[in-house]
Amino acid sequence: MPRAAASVQRGQPTIVSIAERAGVSIASVSRVLNGLGARRDTVERVERAAAELGYVPNAVARSLKDGRTRQLTFAMPDIGNPVYVAMVRAIQSVAKAAGHRLLLHSTDAVVDDELAVLRSLGDRTSDGLIICPIRITDAHIEALRAAAGPVVVIGSLPDGVPVDSVRADSVAGAALAVRHLYDTGRRRIAFVNGPADTVPGRNRHAGYRAALAEVGLAHDPALVVHTDFGIESGAEAAAALLHQAPDAVFCANDQLALGAARALHARGLRIPEDVAVAGMDDSVLAQAGWPPLTSVDLGSTERGRRAAELLLERLAAPGSPGSPSSPAPHTTTAPPRLVVRASTGPATPDA
Repeated sequence: MPRAAASVQRGQPTIVSIAERAGVSIASVSRVLNGLGARRDTVERVERAAAELGYVPNAVARSLKDGRTRQLTFAMPDIGNPVYVAMVRAIQSVAKAAGHRLLLHSTDAVVDDELAVLRSLGDRTSDGLIICPIRITDAHIEALRAAAGPVVVIGSLPDGVPVDSVRADSVAGAALAVRHLYDTGRRRIAFVNGPADTVPGRNRHAGYRAALAEVGLAHDPALVVHTDFGIESGAEAAAALLHQAPDAVFCANDQLALGAARALHARGLRIPEDVAVAGMDDSVLAQAGWPPLTSVDLGSTERGRRAAELLLERLAAPGSPGSPSSPAPHTTTAPPRLVVRASTGPATPDA
């Protein structure tokens, strides 16, 4: 065996060695490995030769060549929440169609972790970031302004922050649920909310209060509990509210609502005959509950899809948002939609 050929066999396989093994041109190997298309038999021969030689594509070399990693990052508060799972699927679908891989990061809603992810854009491990902070601090705003790459926020931002965002209208969504409960004849509508210092917590409480005022019901602080956005927290909060004799429990997400329903069942209360239950997000949990939960669809899939599209648009546009060479920051709001199921029952004729 010639010395050059032997060295190729002993070292890392190259497109030259793959071309020799497959019996095709180097140009054909390059086209196949870069996904640019070739005849079916050529593709099969190149892929078989690459596998036999143990060839591994060098993504790092590609990224050094054009400055792109072909990777996007999605940072979310809770990877176990079905809302974020729906977003992941939507984002990945858009990213994959554009030739990008998706990296996932669960921050547990820890501010320092979110800030670290924002700053990591300077490491060039991904081309852009989609992030869902449930709290927006001054440190977030500073990090967003200083980000070394394009960022899209799924959530609400203060005016003047030069970052694309996709938000849900939680105020209007909460009001939809409360008005529906009123229309079913409920008059003591309790509210199980998430932490009051979060953006969703503030907005959903604002919608709850606005709807009570609209239908002529007084806001009773004794009917409101702030807790974490989890199933166990929902069960504990609903149990604590029972001495207030609510005839409905509105919850700030479906996890809380599922926990509330479990607590009511455990105490022999019928849903919706004794106490109605409604949630928000219209996640898979809403349909899986018993009875199925009335919930407000906040467009999780649509928000994920639009966030991915905005990020790819930003990657294609030079300059930072708001600069003369780049489009101004874009904000999209997903409209809420009430999905009525058995946990609240239909509206009563005399409500």
